[in-house]
Amino acid sequence: MKQFEYFSPDNLPEVFRLLTEFKETGQILAGGTDVLIELRKASAKTPKAVIDISRLSELKGITETDSEVILKPMVTHTELGTSPIIKKYARMLHMAANVIGSPQIRNRGTVGGNIMNAATCADTVPPLMALGATITLQSTQGKRTLALQEFFVKPYVTIARRDELLTEIRFPKLSLAATSSFIKLGRRNALAISRLSVAAVLLKNEAGILKDARIVPGAAFPTWQRVTEAENMLIGKMPVAELFEEAGKKVSEVMITCTGRRWSTEYKEPVIAVLVKRALEPCR
Repeated sequence: MKQFEYFSPDNLPEVFRLLTEFKETGQILAGGTDVLIELRKASAKTPKAVIDISRLSELKGITETDSEVILKPMVTHTELGTSPIIKKYARMLHMAANVIGSPQIRNRGTVGGNIMNAATCADTVPPLMALGATITLQSTQGKRTLALQEFFVKPYVTIARRDELLTEIRFPKLSLAATSSFIKLGRRNALAISRLSVAAVLLKNEAGILKDARIVPGAAFPTWQRVTEAENMLIGKMPVAELFEEAGKKVSEVMITCTGRRWSTEYKEPVIAVLVKRALEPCR
């Protein structure tokens, strides 16, 4: 590992000052589950400064208002997977957090790092996207808040400036009448990076007819997105297995339209359709 300067700031203003000073050559260190691995690679571009934000209390915690859940970026996957607030109002996020990596990774890895790293296999992003999450980026220039779906450019690339820090994630509480689920497919049953995943939400009216549906696949599109074509197929209908199968096929169709046919399409085309069906079934 090449040498770099290490900073452990005491407060957010100091973080912003360092990010401005080392704008093109600084690296934020949160949980470290991605950054430290990269720093050890011989081919890695070593930053001049590593800015460790892991001790800042301002960046930790899960809270709620009457209508929203608020996550700070240093919330770990373990905290997401054990939080009563998350389990009650965002069950699919609770499910996703519990299948990330190993207990050690979940204890160190953070929701903020999962977002900022922007890997297509990030497991917390599809649930957060389906929840309609917004994020706040902050720097010495001030704050800006934007929808999570607007944040990603392509794998590992976001619209965040080099001097900006993710300081908050918010999303509306899911109705207690809504049901949600998360499913992922990896090369093995544990300690697996997602090859494909799906976050799903369904909400029925008193007659049992679907009035809201949200489907967000992971690792299927260049960036995460809700598949409204499939969602619209569900709304206004009874939630039955045949309908879920058709919705899965529609997601597969939209994926191919978006990405074209590539070497992985032969595998992903049928698999994403089945995963969508399996994600929707426990929601009915």
